[in-house]
Amino acid sequence: MEPQLPHSVTYGVATVVINHPAKRNAMTAGMWRALPPLLDELTDDADVHALVLTGEGDTFCAGADISTLRGSPDEAQGLAVLAEEALAAFPKPTLAAIRGYCVGGGSQLAAACDLRFAEEGALFGVTPAKLGIVYPSSSTRRLVSLVGPATAKYLLFSGELIDTERALRTGLVDEVLPGGELDKRVGEFTRVLAGRSLLTQAAAKEFANGRTDRNAYWAERARGSGDTAEGVAAFLERRPPRFTWSVPTSG
Repeated sequence: MEPQLPHSVTYGVATVVINHPAKRNAMTAGMWRALPPLLDELTDDADVHALVLTGEGDTFCAGADISTLRGSPDEAQGLAVLAEEALAAFPKPTLAAIRGYCVGGGSQLAAACDLRFAEEGALFGVTPAKLGIVYPSSSTRRLVSLVGPATAKYLLFSGELIDTERALRTGLVDEVLPGGELDKRVGEFTRVLAGRSLLTQAAAKEFANGRTDRNAYWAERARGSGDTAEGVAAFLERRPPRFTWSVPTSG
């Protein structure tokens, strides 16, 4: 099967699958290129309220396909950074559902998601030191923001893999699930996300990522959205809210 990024949408949640099982779901140049336009498409889809990124089978992503580095390493790294930044900028909640290896470019993608749930036994590594590659500054800063400078240096300096226990302790993952329970937990949690106010989530995502110049913008969106009135009414009437605000389309 050709490497690809198939996706589906169920109950308001888009699931994107890294599908290259012949190489443990390593990302090819074509896959890196395909991710940003796919994310644009899902941003504009009003039926999508959250996104799950996962890997086919029992591996999340073993990194970049090393064959892509033989020609132009700088070009290959540039494609990875563009994909990572597009994922980080996706305006709806994102969650990486991780089994098996989450290494190199896989860790880049996982770190670019808002949340990371992992199955026991998953292994994590940031491995540019094994290849003599300079890890991008944006990726390094994102890693530091998740795990702190000491753990980021441990991962980057050594290229060693860490297990789910250490990943959870250092903040690299948010939840660790027993074998066989990851899909159920991810499904339950993302359905919760899809039922919450996307207005609240989109604003919170920007603020949490450090943006400080959009208070007035989001206050105006809130006034015109109807989400606050609906949320209060639903609470008083003891019913699930029906939020209607959606991300403006790029078109």
